[in-house]
Amino acid sequence: MMQKLQRFGGAMFTPVLLFAFSGIILAIAIMLQNTLIVGDIATAGTMWANFWSIVESGGWTVFNQMELLFVIGLPLGLAKKASGRAALESVVVYMTFNNFVGKILDLMGPTFGVDFTQEAGGDSGIKLIAGIKTLDTNLIGAILVAAIVVWLHNRFFETKLPDFLGIFQGSSLVVMIGFFLMLPLAFLTAWGWPIIQGLISSMQGFLASSGTLGVWLYVFLERLLIPTGMHHFIYQPFIYGPAVVEGGITAYWLNNLSEFASSTAPLKELFPAGGFGLHNVSKIFAPLGIAAAFYATADPAKKKKTLALLIPTALTAVLAGITEPFEFTFLFIAPQLFLIHAALAATLGATVYAFGVVGDVGSGLITMLTQFIIPMSINHLGTVLTLIGTGLAFSVIYFFVFRFAILKFDIKTPGRELEEDVKMYSKKDYRERQANGKTASAGGAYASSAAHYLEGLGGTANIADVNNCATRLRVSVKDENLVKEDSFFKAAGAHGVVRKGKAFQIIVGLDVPQVRDAFEDEMKRNEVLADTDSQTEPMV
Repeated sequence: MMQKLQRFGGAMFTPVLLFAFSGIILAIAIMLQNTLIVGDIATAGTMWANFWSIVESGGWTVFNQMELLFVIGLPLGLAKKASGRAALESVVVYMTFNNFVGKILDLMGPTFGVDFTQEAGGDSGIKLIAGIKTLDTNLIGAILVAAIVVWLHNRFFETKLPDFLGIFQGSSLVVMIGFFLMLPLAFLTAWGWPIIQGLISSMQGFLASSGTLGVWLYVFLERLLIPTGMHHFIYQPFIYGPAVVEGGITAYWLNNLSEFASSTAPLKELFPAGGFGLHNVSKIFAPLGIAAAFYATADPAKKKKTLALLIPTALTAVLAGITEPFEFTFLFIAPQLFLIHAALAATLGATVYAFGVVGDVGSGLITMLTQFIIPMSINHLGTVLTLIGTGLAFSVIYFFVFRFAILKFDIKTPGRELEEDVKMYSKKDYRERQANGKTASAGGAYASSAAHYLEGLGGTANIADVNNCATRLRVSVKDENLVKEDSFFKAAGAHGVVRKGKAFQIIVGLDVPQVRDAFEDEMKRNEVLADTDSQTEPMV
């Protein structure tokens, strides 16, 4: 079950990767339409304002069609075969589901306690999804329908029908079965979702008033679950779903960014639920203190190599907000430090919230500048300085806490390993290994590392399933005893390996989508070669 949840969480991250760029574009466009920031040039009706209004409309694309992104993205990540067709099936079945719900409520809305004559949006609980007026089931409905379609696709896509029914097999069969399943699901949704909407509304009020402790627990769990790959389930209902505000914190913050920036009222009063957008604060400030502690405690002879390891991973975390390569660098060497990291990250988030900082501060320095620091500096400069000052103070706290723990308990962090070799290999090391006769296949910049990982996982015949999230190649194997030691994978540049029975996660980094493609290409190549060899008969 854990393996399936990890895979599901990784698939959910596929559409999330699109939000970062759109969020930055929206923040810039909204900021440049604010007369307080750029002056009278941004007055409504000017060419400047009209241009950035057009840019803003394009930036809202992924947020306004978020459900469709998940309906398409989940099958792409979870379908075992023909993932493109699975995505098409998912869209068709999801549209069918929404048409069913819309018509049911149009005919019997009062029966289910829904006034379907209301305009979509606002507090109505109704939404236009791809032009269909339906209940706003948000990501929950999209993910549920997509999950059903993935199961149907994996189960029935290759079902062989009699020849005279051949036109109905494949994607047609999946959509047909999905059509009939959506009818009872639509009735259940029309009956049950308004009740759930009421509960969500109550939960919003509770969480918004839960104060500093609620923020601390939220951030702590989000950080702590990173090794399991299930942290998506903690933050996504808040950031992209309706857990505290309709549409999610990110969309709400961007939609009201100009209003918040123009108001002189405290941000905490303007957006009290924004404390649940602070889980990203540690992504900028924690790596500074942790990296400094690792470097300070490294053996003198290994400081140069340790620095070469820390600089790119720390910069990736600070600038882009992708912390997994950095965190996994030390997670498996010193898991006790990761627990400390989760607690300090939660304390940082709770502290800045207690000091009045709220909002979607962004995942990384680039996003933080455009979505928080620059627009909020006009009327909320004190809040911005509080965020930066508190964050830097925690960087110092991180340094001293980590340094003390490393030295006190002699933790073998990078640069302090007992082995002469620090188990982070360079490209030179890998090329030397290739020269010794273990040459990877040709076919792209990522083919060598992909072939190396495939070999380390026991070869094509040992692979049961392949998936990925933002930074990890997730693979299920048939026999875990065939998988090589972590050092083998690190020889090709991996940051580490997560082992859970037959489920393995190779910590690759931000280029994991390309590595996965090369990995699957290598598997296909090996399968073709194996089939060719098996069909070749010896000459007599």
